[in-house]
Amino acid sequence: MASTTEKSSGDKIPSSLKLIIGAGGIYAAFLYYGALQEDVFHYKAANGEKFTQAWFLQALEAFANVLIGGIGLLLTGGTKNLPLDLFALSGGTQVCAKAFTSVALASGVSFPVVTLAKSGKMVPVMIGSLIFGGASYTLREYASVAAIIAGTTIVSVGKKSSGKESSLLGIAFVLLSLACDGVVGGMQSRLQAQCRARNAEPKPYDMMFWTNLFMALTAAAFAVVLGEFTTGIQFCIENPVILEKIVKFSVCSAIGQSFIFYTIANFDPLVCTTVTTTRKVFSVLLSIFLNGHAVSTEGWVGIGLASAGILSELFKPAKKHHGKKA
Repeated sequence: MASTTEKSSGDKIPSSLKLIIGAGGIYAAFLYYGALQEDVFHYKAANGEKFTQAWFLQALEAFANVLIGGIGLLLTGGTKNLPLDLFALSGGTQVCAKAFTSVALASGVSFPVVTLAKSGKMVPVMIGSLIFGGASYTLREYASVAAIIAGTTIVSVGKKSSGKESSLLGIAFVLLSLACDGVVGGMQSRLQAQCRARNAEPKPYDMMFWTNLFMALTAAAFAVVLGEFTTGIQFCIENPVILEKIVKFSVCSAIGQSFIFYTIANFDPLVCTTVTTTRKVFSVLLSIFLNGHAVSTEGWVGIGLASAGILSELFKPAKKHHGKKA
């Protein structure tokens, strides 16, 4: 008997195999994606220079997703009458959130701290939804957010003295990224409402292509204005190993998003949420063990508390799917 969370399908592939393909693809792509992102911003050239061109990196990542999303649109067909102005606002804000996260890493904030802190993006999303959308939340959801915030704070201040101190500037960029996440939540709610008003139901690759197109254009504009295209290309030419990591990073992002959409297409959204949520916890643990981040006893307590908050999302009831931000 097929899983109750699987969507109806006429093919003969067992649901268990579909889940292995979807979940395995998400885990493989995004665990490697996180490791590569950390490697890019921790790399030091022979002269001691580090890669800091966050907007250049985001432009390349988004263009890789545009390519895969475009191929998906050609194969599945696009949806007409979509509110592209809202896609532009949503995509522009999303890439700002991602770029600020990269700048935080470049500023010295450790990958585990950034990942745990970004898991608390429910805070600005909740605030935005409460103010602009009239939403309401359960006690469990408030407790989940509180656990993530408390755990991340403990990890940040409880690091061993041998570990890197998170710079105040880096923490400021994490907060800016979280603020952008809050705006993104409001933009996506408006986007979904506009699509319903126009009787347009965007397909997964519609979301992937149009969102990433505007992400790419926004990131490219910032990269040009800030001079990051020139310095970024020059750094890659002088340090081929970084170019290789950036290409792999961008490809992992595109492949990972494709597996997310594959999972959404074949299963209830709760299944995809479960996979992507647990992936965050493993990303933190993988970073600690691969890169030798020094964590104190208090830090491990903080990681446990934040992870409990993240994993509590697994108990969130599934909602009707109108499109998912990858």
